[in-house]
Amino acid sequence: MNKTKRFTLTALLVALIFLLGLTPLGLIPLGFIYVTILALPVIIGTLVLGLHTGLLLGLAFGGISTFKLLTAPSSLAGNLLGASPALAIAMCIVPRLLVPLASHLVYHRLKAGRAERFAAMAAGAAGSLTNTVFYLGLMLLFYQLAGLDSAAVISLIIGTGVIAGSMEAVVSAVLVPPIEFALRKTLHKA
Repeated sequence: MNKTKRFTLTALLVALIFLLGLTPLGLIPLGFIYVTILALPVIIGTLVLGLHTGLLLGLAFGGISTFKLLTAPSSLAGNLLGASPALAIAMCIVPRLLVPLASHLVYHRLKAGRAERFAAMAAGAAGSLTNTVFYLGLMLLFYQLAGLDSAAVISLIIGTGVIAGSMEAVVSAVLVPPIEFALRKTLHKA
């Protein structure tokens, strides 16, 4: 793939992250919980364009998350922001940088001996779960480090992780393979 195609696709994926992050399009309502699909462009970009581009996309995801934290924080993240802005910002960025690492590792480990679609499906689920586990895990850890009452939020964090996290992983596992396949096919033809 030439540099122009790579740059254009990267720019489109960054724009998609911004679109999903700044509008309700990035959230799928499931009753009282929202499933986010913001990790999808990061995972797909990582599989199609490589780890370096995936890290850039993860940084864009972290940037959007930080922007939302600073402009319209949720109650849980807002509490942490009030107690420790540095920890709250780290909570927004670090998990998003781990998404491409997890996706890349899982995809390349499984692709060697199995069907590429299965590897993409597993990478999608792994990237999504990495985002959920590390975001919520860091929230709990940082609540404790900041001296906030983590006992008051632990059931909410666990409930969100189990319900939304599992749904996000399923959505990623289902959507990543066909999108990744179609994108590779389109790029190969162009």
